[in-house]
Amino acid sequence: QVQLVESGGGLVQAGGSLRLSCAASGRTFSNYGMGWFRQAPGKEREFVAAISWIGSIYYADSVKGRFTISRDNAKNTVYLQMNSLKPEDTSVYYCAARRGAAIAWRTYEYNYWGQGTQVTVSS
Repeated sequence: QVQLVESGGGLVQAGGSLRLSCAASGRTFSNYGMGWFRQAPGKEREFVAAISWIGSIYYADSVKGRFTISRDNAKNTVYLQMNSLKPEDTSVYYCAARRGAAIAWRTYEYNYWGQGTQVTVSS
């Protein structure tokens, strides 16, 4: 089992920045691929960014150039730096972990999920 706890969400004005953190426990963190997803009210959960256990990175087109995913295996933590935030980025953001070396962007490819953290961007 892997337990994931997100933090860092909040209310920010458009154009501002936030940094989300996801602390993992339970298994060897460095063996897991990590991803960030988000879900707005009434919408399906959508992919945001992923980083594999070997460091490959992939972004959704909607956040490319604005968001940066990174991981610190020594701290068992994955981060999502979000810059130039837009009102349409408002969502609950979820951290997820998956077994396997390949990078992934589909929800069903992830085995463990955090409880989510709210990000609200005001215009």
